[in-house]
Amino acid sequence: MKAAVLFKTGEPLQILEGIEMPPLTRGQVQVKILYSGVCHSQLMEVSGGRGEDKYLPHLLGHEGVGIVEQIGEGVSKVAIGDKVVIGWIKGEGLDAPGGKYLHENYTINSGSATTLSEQTIVAENRLVKVPNGFPDKLAVLLGCALPTGLGLVFNELQPEKNKTIAVFGLGGVGMSALLAAKLYEPTTLIAVDINPQKLELAKQLGATHTLNAQNTDVVESIVTLTKGGVDYSIEAGGKTQSIELAFNSVRDQGGLCIFASHPPEGDTIKLEPHAFHRGKMIRGSWGGASMPDRDIPKFVDAYHKGLLDLDVLITNEYSLDNVNNALEDLHQGSAIRSIIKCSEG
Repeated sequence: MKAAVLFKTGEPLQILEGIEMPPLTRGQVQVKILYSGVCHSQLMEVSGGRGEDKYLPHLLGHEGVGIVEQIGEGVSKVAIGDKVVIGWIKGEGLDAPGGKYLHENYTINSGSATTLSEQTIVAENRLVKVPNGFPDKLAVLLGCALPTGLGLVFNELQPEKNKTIAVFGLGGVGMSALLAAKLYEPTTLIAVDINPQKLELAKQLGATHTLNAQNTDVVESIVTLTKGGVDYSIEAGGKTQSIELAFNSVRDQGGLCIFASHPPEGDTIKLEPHAFHRGKMIRGSWGGASMPDRDIPKFVDAYHKGLLDLDVLITNEYSLDNVNNALEDLHQGSAIRSIIKCSEG
């Protein structure tokens, strides 16, 4: 098979042909990948932003959609021919390690769910069947962006009606969080980013206000607009500065900032201690507290009912050969969510 392989952090992925698939072991499933997503996590891995990488060379990618081709011992959740979502969040089924692939005279490692390849070996508990009638390209986002962004709101914030909410960072996670937040009928829904096109789209999707963090004092603007700060802020920008801005933008006496982004290893956030005495709160999110087998059908149902305009989230499509271009465009902030076509359906 063909795959994108990371050999050294700080260098582009290498596209290799002729990689050999190992035999399946208990709990493993072989999947033909149709589409893969790329997100901030892959940027972190490629750049070395997650610290020392002990598993080089390895495959990567953690959201995708594909067709089951083989199943290992003990697998009962999926069958050959099923179309499945691949994601990094553990669900029901057997846990299993990723495959160890062979190429020439060396081994290529992989985690329990990788997607930037024509074929992959995945743990059963990283798979969920694609609900009927859901588009393949959107199904990719069910592996990471939607469980995290929608889950942040549906599972964790669950804001009351008529609250004030700000969303920082309008990538796949942030924009899907904005779509979910709109359903709770906030009086004020503020979108914050540095890309004018994303801000314009956010306005079309229901944001009552947009702020460009490159030329605006975001905290001052939000505090003035809401007479003290928002009830909730959601941060998905991937930088410590945006986490700090999101926290400083919530009101005293109960304002909550929740962040899903993953800044580089070693980065720290700096927050005023007295803000906690005044009642501001902050916490991180692990995949929007989503349980894939429970939540994916709910997300799809909301889409079919016309409650979530998810089609706008996919802005770029690339071939597997051009995966490095996709990562560069993501780094430049020009895409909401990019997908990689890995093989023909």
